[in-house]
Amino acid sequence: MRKRAIMIFLRDVRGALLISLWFMFLTFPLMVIKVNPIERTVTWRWDNMAYVGLLSFLLYLAGRQYVKYREKRLEPARRRSLGEKTKRIFRGLRENPVPAYTLMTAAGAFALAFPFIFSTYQTNIMITALMYVVLGLGLNIVVGVAGLLDLGYVAFYAVGAYSYALLNLHFGIGFWTALPIGALLGMTFGILLGFPVLRLRGDYLAIVTLGFGEIIRLILENWNEFSKGPSGISNIPRPGLFGLEMSLEAAIIYLYFLMIGLVLFTVFVVRRLQDSRIGRAWYALREDEIACQAMGIDKTKTKLTAFALGATWAGMAGVIFAAKTTFINPASFTFLESAIILCIVVLGGMGSIIGVILAALILILLPEYLRAFSDYRMLVFGAVLVLMMVFRPQGLVGHRRRTYTVKPDAGRSGNAA
Repeated sequence: MRKRAIMIFLRDVRGALLISLWFMFLTFPLMVIKVNPIERTVTWRWDNMAYVGLLSFLLYLAGRQYVKYREKRLEPARRRSLGEKTKRIFRGLRENPVPAYTLMTAAGAFALAFPFIFSTYQTNIMITALMYVVLGLGLNIVVGVAGLLDLGYVAFYAVGAYSYALLNLHFGIGFWTALPIGALLGMTFGILLGFPVLRLRGDYLAIVTLGFGEIIRLILENWNEFSKGPSGISNIPRPGLFGLEMSLEAAIIYLYFLMIGLVLFTVFVVRRLQDSRIGRAWYALREDEIACQAMGIDKTKTKLTAFALGATWAGMAGVIFAAKTTFINPASFTFLESAIILCIVVLGGMGSIIGVILAALILILLPEYLRAFSDYRMLVFGAVLVLMMVFRPQGLVGHRRRTYTVKPDAGRSGNAA
């Protein structure tokens, strides 16, 4: 028995050594090499490499020991009792909604007071985070609910932004008129993308949508007569309020409350869509496309609806982005933006509204508040994402599948469990 324990420990040490070497290799360019372009010198910081290796080695060993401790101490009977306690707690929260209402009231009061408590810079960052909440909820329809992997979602974002910029530049159309137009154009482009990919699934669908996003970006970058090319479009007006002149600080606060309203509207509509007939069709399409079609669901209509509605919110967010920055160019709509929005959906939990909101706030706000770490902030940010996907692969708030029970005495379906 002791010999077996020693062998297991040696295996863990070997795994820790491999992990530490891998992390040292990954962080070598950032942690070890420091280039001074003015003096044209290179400083080799080998002590940082040793710190990374030692820290990753110890963390891996500590994690393995913790897992073994839990497996040893947490017996199956205790696991069941713990699961029953957890279920009882959540059942009590569902039956007694007062804590939920209290939490929502506190969150609402904090959101309303935020621009008056914090600085204009913090409010501006929060506006960006709320924009990504809307984008994440829109992509959540396509990826999380319908199960259609879309890597070109930023294209609809760009369509909305350029629709407002070009309409204002050539026709003098204001923000409130351009907002529904941008949503409509986003929906139109979503349908145009949906038609060619009706027969595609998985990786092939991802490749086509990625190509669609790059096509839109390259058109905007090279068609100078139409989109002003790489120079972009400037002096885009901010949202107006009955023609009143507002200072920069007042305009940012006004835009913040507009985003709060748009987020609430998006959550309401997306929640209603998920609970509707078309929402159930999306879930069926995500689980099994062949079985979905065999049940009589129109696969073409279901896919096109998912692409169109998801693109609608991207178009609206694009209009608000153009109004917020007052300047846009094709460099703002790269593949990296699509990847960030997809990370929000995956990190939050596929199909989860609350999870997407939390993930958007974390992914957008965390890099800003990690600026104290200077050059290492993105390294810390990436490590947080890796740990999150390792220990919580279902996302922050995993989508709970609905189950139905049949009462033996009644002989018919009961309420959802």
